[in-house]
Amino acid sequence: MSHDSHHIIPFKTLATVFGALIGLTVLTVVAAALPLGPLDMPVAILIAVVKASLVVLYFMALKYDKPVNSLTFSVGTLFVVIFITFTLFDTAFRGDLGDVSSQTVDEINRQETEAGERQQQFTPEQMAVSPADYEALQNNGSAADTTNADTADTE
Repeated sequence: MSHDSHHIIPFKTLATVFGALIGLTVLTVVAAALPLGPLDMPVAILIAVVKASLVVLYFMALKYDKPVNSLTFSVGTLFVVIFITFTLFDTAFRGDLGDVSSQTVDEINRQETEAGERQQQFTPEQMAVSPADYEALQNNGSAADTTNADTADTE
């Protein structure tokens, strides 16, 4: 099997690519220091993809190789990105599967409002459930007031 001649990449091109890689490394450090919120991961991955592409294209000379090798590399990279994306989706939404209800949010809110209205119909004596509640009722009669204040804070 004969091999085509190797393409000689000029030193100026290699130095330019090396400078770009150093600049992208500095950009990576700066991006890591900035509070980008949900864009942290996409920015870091974008910079890493650009750096890897420069290495593959110029230092590994894929730019000057046969097109079938570029196609193979591109398809392989595409599948890796797809698999990583599915993995991230899986780990990002774990635990949400059990957070499903047959009721709508409006129905749940209406039921909670009705329960709060029913609870306000009770007297403080009816709301006392623990010995401390009964003791507070005997001392100053404010056990139900603190209970109602606590439920008002949570609504």
